Amino acid sequence: MLKKLAAFLLTFFLVSANWGSVHAQSQDSKYFSETGHNVSGEFLSFYNANPNATFLYGYPITEQFTSKDGKTVQYFQRARFEYNASLPAGQRITLSPLGRETYVSTGPVDVKNAAFACRQYSQTGFSICFAFLEFFDKYGGVTQFGYPISGFEYHENKLVQYFENARFEWQPWKPEGQRVVVSDLGRIYFDRSREDPALLAPVKPSSNAPIVITKLQVRAFPWKAVTLANDNQIFFVIVQDQNSQPVANSTCTSVVHWPSGTRNSTAIVTNTNGVGIFSLSYNNQPYGSLIYTDITCTFNSLSANTTTSFRIWY
Repeated sequence: MLKKLAAFLLTFFLVSANWGSVHAQSQDSKYFSETGHNVSGEFLSFYNANPNATFLYGYPITEQFTSKDGKTVQYFQRARFEYNASLPAGQRITLSPLGRETYVSTGPVDVKNAAFACRQYSQTGFSICFAFLEFFDKYGGVTQFGYPISGFEYHENKLVQYFENARFEWQPWKPEGQRVVVSDLGRIYFDRSREDPALLAPVKPSSNAPIVITKLQVRAFPWKAVTLANDNQIFFVIVQDQNSQPVANSTCTSVVHWPSGTRNSTAIVTNTNGVGIFSLSYNNQPYGSLIYTDITCTFNSLSANTTTSFRIWY
């Protein structure tokens, strides 16, 4: 049985074989390790032309592809770029009107005595007010966001305002000056358009660009959920990066907490599939006790942890 599980894990995490060695990056293509996608050609030129591209558009979540509406597009966390070959060079990439495409009214929020802090746009009949107006002006205005197509509304328990190309949301828990952000409408519209979810999967760099690990994800589970008082146990530790790709040679430490108050510490190193395995042998553990294990894994300067457990049944 153990051999079957090990074989399953090996097969499941063998995706790392698709990620080869990395070298220099082409100027015509940029690989975003944060999401595992490339941006190339005129799409990249358009992205780079905006000094606040990462903040306003986010990272790419697909490659370039032909969408269901027949357009050549690329999705980002907060935007969709469209390519139109009939337009002049330098003008062929435009933003999809994601605000207009995703907007469904939940009813306006009444803002009293706000006229002095607002600007109304006759093109749509809506005003932009307060911090939303400051953000609008600072980051590109109508050229970037289009005209407002709603007033203040509550969506998903957030105060928002829709524009033709975007949605602003108010995040009061953030520091002053950072409370207005652009919503992640790119992924929302991708799902609503029922595009192929496989397009979201991370890919290899198109130009042998370096893959940078920016985040660790750690999971762990025991071979047996319940055991005897005198028994053996095996733990599986899985370490992946921000795109759920395996991280080899991650150093992990497991600390097993026994009912007596004692602890056992074990060092583990993940294999090429991002999997580490360690075992325990024990005797005379109290019936019904919960044995939990803290696991911390590090890779370069990154660290992440998790906890798993099993129970002594009889």
